[in-house]
Amino acid sequence: MSGFVARDRLWHPPALAHAYRSSLARSPRAAPVSFPTTLSEETGPVFGDGVLGELDNDLIHNFAAEGKSAIGPRILVQGRVTDEFGRPQPGVLVEVWQANAGGRYRHKREGYLAPLDPNFGGCGRCVTDAEGFYEFRTVQPGPYPWPNGGNDWRPAHIHFSLLGGAFAQRLITQMYFEGDPLIWRCPIVGAIPSTEAIQRLIAPLDMEAAVPFDARAYRFDIVLRGRRQTVFENRRDGL
Repeated sequence: MSGFVARDRLWHPPALAHAYRSSLARSPRAAPVSFPTTLSEETGPVFGDGVLGELDNDLIHNFAAEGKSAIGPRILVQGRVTDEFGRPQPGVLVEVWQANAGGRYRHKREGYLAPLDPNFGGCGRCVTDAEGFYEFRTVQPGPYPWPNGGNDWRPAHIHFSLLGGAFAQRLITQMYFEGDPLIWRCPIVGAIPSTEAIQRLIAPLDMEAAVPFDARAYRFDIVLRGRRQTVFENRRDGL
């Protein structure tokens, strides 16, 4: 792809992963076709702080009633977005969504019977600064069961969607939490062929950035494109 480091397909999970049952119907039945990028795909989109609301990066309060806040262990998630060469990627729109502290999403088709938190919407966004840094506040999501096998549970995770300096840098991925034993039991995680790649999806605890008597902190750095890029969410070649 002109102007961008190529993706390493062997680094990403295959489109068809038999242990991840829904991929059986979702995987393509023909070989992918490569097209040259257009000018708009290499130069846009462009975001600035003007796209954000005051509480967009505060999931603890951005859906809460006045004077209320989301229930659950408070955490701060921060990191840096770079390309493979370590160059900061400013102006990247970082969108996140997640289950609540009980492991339930605010979705009309949600099947898990854990209670909804009336003060937690489960989504937010921010834009990276000039050095590629981002930060948002939330509550730690809970694990939840899912109808993949007889007793499969998703580890606690946060979904990320990033739009970099070009559509060629589009990334959708998930962040997991250091020390969660469910990570290594998850069929979705197990579809990733490299242990090193899996480790890049696990955010370490960062107590140096924690807010005393308020929130623990986790560090999740993201690399857009290239051989050491952050792994796509069950995609071999992006969107």
